[in-house]
Amino acid sequence: MNIYEYALNNVELSGPTFFAPLIAETMKMCEYHKNSESDVYTILLILTDGEIHDMDKTIDLIVKSSHLPLSIIIVGIGNADFGKMDTLDGDNGLFNSAGQKAMRDLVQFVPYRNFKGDMSRLAKEVLAEVPDQLCEYMRLVGKKPRPATDINIA
Repeated sequence: MNIYEYALNNVELSGPTFFAPLIAETMKMCEYHKNSESDVYTILLILTDGEIHDMDKTIDLIVKSSHLPLSIIIVGIGNADFGKMDTLDGDNGLFNSAGQKAMRDLVQFVPYRNFKGDMSRLAKEVLAEVPDQLCEYMRLVGKKPRPATDINIA
């Protein structure tokens, strides 16, 4: 975590910032895994300074990807206004430009400044929603957990 903190203090984020191309490429990979019936679940981590220049397209893609094995974690870096990131988080529902609601919540937004110096709390918050998002996806596609298997570690 020290390396990440060093990088955050010494790297300047600049715009314009477009999330849509990154999400679109990630969706292709997730679609492939879903169609091949693999058990791969993808977590996309985005670090941002809060400014986003393709908000409508990003929302449309997040809503479209809500049926895929995907979680998106956004970490806000710096002191910018992260209101747009809170919108993407969509805890109360996220609607695309056509009024369609996302099938499930798949975005978690965490402002880094709230956890400066406490990396374990940051990690806990960043990953807090992933288990529920994974379970919600599995219910959505009708996948049930496999029976537990014994592992001999001796």
